[in-house]
Amino acid sequence: MKPDIQNIIKFIIHSLPEDSIVKRNLENINSGKWRSRAYYQFIDSAHPNTPGSKWIFKENIILEHPQSGTIVLDILEKDQPGGIEFYELI
Repeated sequence: MKPDIQNIIKFIIHSLPEDSIVKRNLENINSGKWRSRAYYQFIDSAHPNTPGSKWIFKENIILEHPQSGTIVLDILEKDQPGGIEFYELI
């Protein structure tokens, strides 16, 4: 069963530092869609890490959710959330 993404987003927002740009971007993000059983994507990853792509990877934020376990937030350039991977569902 897929996690409740809205509750996961709230958890992530609550877990990030108050002055985090990622937090502000996540609070204002448009909805995404499930790309697999274990990955919820906000930004299209077509042609990743190439000039002109919307998906230019910067870093990961790894959090432990009490019910869903390890979640990995992909952060793109300009501190945009790219997607959420649910490690326990891989």
